[in-house]
Amino acid sequence: MQFDAIYTEKRVGSDKIPSGPRSGFQRDFDRLIFSSAFRRLQNKTQVFPLPGTAFVHNRLTHSLEVASVGRSLGKMIGEPISQNYKSTNDDAYEFYRYELPNVIAAGCLAHDIGNPAFGHSGEKAISAYFIDNAENKIDGVPLQQFFTAAQWSDLSAFEGNANAVRILTHAFRGRFKGGFGLTYTTIASILKYPCESTAVEKAFRHRKKYGFFQTEKETVLKIVTDLQMIEESSAPVIFKRHPFVYLVEAADDICYNIVDMEDAHRLGILQKTEVVDTFMGVIQKLPFSRKDADRTYHYFKDIEDTNEGIAFLRARVINSLAVSATEVFLDNQSAILSGRFNDTLLDNIEQATGALKDVQTISVEKIYGHDTVIQIEIAGFNVMSELLQMFIPALLKKSPSHKEQKVLKLFPYQFTEFEQTESAYVKVMNALDFLSGMTDEYATEIYRRLKGIVIPHHG
Repeated sequence: MQFDAIYTEKRVGSDKIPSGPRSGFQRDFDRLIFSSAFRRLQNKTQVFPLPGTAFVHNRLTHSLEVASVGRSLGKMIGEPISQNYKSTNDDAYEFYRYELPNVIAAGCLAHDIGNPAFGHSGEKAISAYFIDNAENKIDGVPLQQFFTAAQWSDLSAFEGNANAVRILTHAFRGRFKGGFGLTYTTIASILKYPCESTAVEKAFRHRKKYGFFQTEKETVLKIVTDLQMIEESSAPVIFKRHPFVYLVEAADDICYNIVDMEDAHRLGILQKTEVVDTFMGVIQKLPFSRKDADRTYHYFKDIEDTNEGIAFLRARVINSLAVSATEVFLDNQSAILSGRFNDTLLDNIEQATGALKDVQTISVEKIYGHDTVIQIEIAGFNVMSELLQMFIPALLKKSPSHKEQKVLKLFPYQFTEFEQTESAYVKVMNALDFLSGMTDEYATEIYRRLKGIVIPHHG
């Protein structure tokens, strides 16, 4: 791959290159910001239960912060790359000088848009439903036999990353042909795992999970081919990562590593000294911030408000990690362009400095294992499992019962492709579209109503 051939304003579902004061990449950002799918992230769990007496991050605030860091990464990396084309390629110079920040920011806004309610617990609940019910019969046929091997692989390892690509590109019933109509470039920037589910191999960073469902396979093939991404295999489909993926991924990694600790302090899970010592440890181990560590701590001590002081250190840590990630990207750009960089920018920083070891240890031991986090994971798992138990048999039976017919009437119009197809896979994907689009609150409300725990009423 070459930097001057890996971007385009070509859009999913349209051959038209828009004109006007906004570039195609700015339009991507704006379409995401104003979309209902993005807005629903405000009621999807990031780590801690929602809502609470203390304000903590949800998927929406997390995505906005990731976009902020991503824009900075795009700026810091785009400017030096643009200089390579200053006198040889005006288009490439303009793109890297002015537009790369917009691409990375848009990709960051979109990176979690496919996550179902209750975060990773929701993903696991969907996968577990299919695994646990593989041999259970519907109309005398075991569930697994309704699907091809590739389709079953998708369903039994449901992946939020693949679901994001579906939400952004799929032509849902009654909606636009190209989904959100985003540029190929923005879609490529969130393809962390540019392979299908049958190609997952955890030893390789780009195949640790999968990046698209069978329903979006053709769309993804158009995108990766147009952007000259490196093909590793055609059957199963595997490509090397697009270089911009590393920047979206780094922005996400930086934010959740650091901000989860700030939230844990606000909730009283972590003490002030623990967070301060850990953040200062990161600052002291990163080459960019090490030389100013004493001055940083001096400024921190002058801030009387505890939350404000920790927010100051959090900002310094994020800035230092962003600068370090920029250096790793630029130092390894040849390996990144040739598909030989089997790493993430943050992991590379950690291997060189050990700066994030304490952050990661505390996160695993005290944050992700906290009672409130575990409770919502278990509750979310149960809610999602029960809803699937109502939806899937209703969709696959030739003659659904009276109750099951009523369940199917709950599906929003855009998720009713099942009325027009015999494909079990398409029908089940409609159920997953409906379910994964739900917020935590709505999924819980639907569950309680359908189980008769509460009785719906008007007014």
